[in-house]
Amino acid sequence: MRIDVLTLFPEMCEGVFNASILGKAREKGLVTLNTVNFRDYSTNKHSTVDDYPYGGGGGMVLKPDPIFAAVEDVSAKAGTEGVVRSGQNVGSTESESSEGKPPRVILMCPQGERFSQTKAEELAEESHLIFICGHYEGYDERIREHLVTDELSIGDYVLTGGELPAMVVVDSVVRLLPGVLGNESSAVTDSFSTGLLEYPHYTRPAEFRGWKVPDVLISGHHANIEVWRREQALKRTLERRPDLLDSIELSEEEQKMLRRLKSEPL
Repeated sequence: MRIDVLTLFPEMCEGVFNASILGKAREKGLVTLNTVNFRDYSTNKHSTVDDYPYGGGGGMVLKPDPIFAAVEDVSAKAGTEGVVRSGQNVGSTESESSEGKPPRVILMCPQGERFSQTKAEELAEESHLIFICGHYEGYDERIREHLVTDELSIGDYVLTGGELPAMVVVDSVVRLLPGVLGNESSAVTDSFSTGLLEYPHYTRPAEFRGWKVPDVLISGHHANIEVWRREQALKRTLERRPDLLDSIELSEEEQKMLRRLKSEPL
């Protein structure tokens, strides 16, 4: 996978890209992570990328021309010319082969779709992602209408720019790529990956300050352990995020577990 992050502050991203799991994935060549300063694509002598909004109002608005130019340039360099928007290519008519498939161009903004694990899994299937990180009052609407394929938000609050949200999404997506995590099953059992919150974890020592690890986990009976983990995942979801239970399909056995858990005092 190739990921390009368009930003006015590349230094905010490079620290994340070079650390921990992302840094190791980058070193191994499992993902290509690039930062692109879209100020470099400004064509005026002052290298400005924003201007006053038509119609008046506070704040400055990011201009469309440097951002369009930046996206088109990194797409061409990656061999993924053309951007899909509402089922149509913008710019080039490059065919959607595995080599030339248009990139997903993601706008980080408070008005976007709420980012989720399901969305991370969807994006992890792509070969090229381009993130646009804004600042100031907002974006020229033509960027939304004619350039981006996705608008994402990480929550109902406002930050000074899109870099931190973009790093959250990049981290969430990259860890799903083959070979990135040491244990391939880790991502499969994470909270939200199954629709439920994850079950509790324990490690050595078996007893710490009088608190013992549940007997089932040290019993060696793998079938019983799996039943316990599923029940604990249901219990934790019921206690902390009962809304999630409305959107997942439960087996008959899980439904019995859930009915019993609901009848017990929390």
